Amino acid sequence: MQQYGAMQLLSMFLKDRKIQNQSEHTLDAYFRDISGFIDFCYEKNIELREVESSDLREYLAKKVEQDGLVSSSLQRHLTSIRQFMKWAEQGNYLEMNPANDLQLKRQPRPLPGMIDVETINQILDQKKPEKALEQQLWFRDKAILELLYSSGLRLAEIQGLSIKDIDFNRMLLRITGKGNKTRIVPFGSKAKQSLVEWLQIYRIWMGEFQCESAVFISQKGNALTPRQIENRVKLQAARAGVNIDLHPHLLRHCFASHMLSNSGDLRAVQEMLGHSNLTTTQIYTHVDFDHLAQVYDQAHPRAQKN
Repeated sequence: MQQYGAMQLLSMFLKDRKIQNQSEHTLDAYFRDISGFIDFCYEKNIELREVESSDLREYLAKKVEQDGLVSSSLQRHLTSIRQFMKWAEQGNYLEMNPANDLQLKRQPRPLPGMIDVETINQILDQKKPEKALEQQLWFRDKAILELLYSSGLRLAEIQGLSIKDIDFNRMLLRITGKGNKTRIVPFGSKAKQSLVEWLQIYRIWMGEFQCESAVFISQKGNALTPRQIENRVKLQAARAGVNIDLHPHLLRHCFASHMLSNSGDLRAVQEMLGHSNLTTTQIYTHVDFDHLAQVYDQAHPRAQKN
């Protein structure tokens, strides 16, 4: 068995995960969770190869007592440590993985809050503001809202969307999701109309745009940050008189819920969402994007053609 320091192993583990195209957010979480446990082992004078499940329990109990971690955060910590030790065991850096047999009692996972179609329409179909600048911002925000609901995009996906990713003729988006995986998703006629209106404002602000340019920008021409997008989503819900803490991921949940209730085609909806548990299936299954578009047009409340 090869001998390496714990932090050196962690560095090797993160490098391996980066090669596997895991996101910076995931890598940061791995580092925080695992390095915290390594620091605990150092304080207790425990070598990584000597760790037992009782040490893990003590560490997690300490996180609850000192940091007030809830069940979901504890589970994430344990999952990170378990993955790290599994990797170390498989690489012959550790003889065993003491996290294998340690299980936390899972809390029931609450269903995400949902918004009915009428309320979403109230937000998306509200009157534009009277002032010129506020009108321009509304056209941009409406295009954001329409795409979030129309295509079930994640916040990072809409923030990273570029001009070249939009196929207006076929009404399809090329989305780069988690792990840099690419998928194709349809968007509806309402979203297309909003995008066209917004890109007219875009030209007023910036002149001609480049294929690589971000779709959603500030007046200064910078791509909107995730926080700016979140704030604008909340603002437009409030302007519509909707007393809901609206955020991008809630619109993604509504997309999935409303599509499923109207179509019953779980396979197509999962493909549009880009859920990671479908990636293995994609190796064996050819996805017919024309069929996806047909399911979409028939099922989505704002996709029906005139």
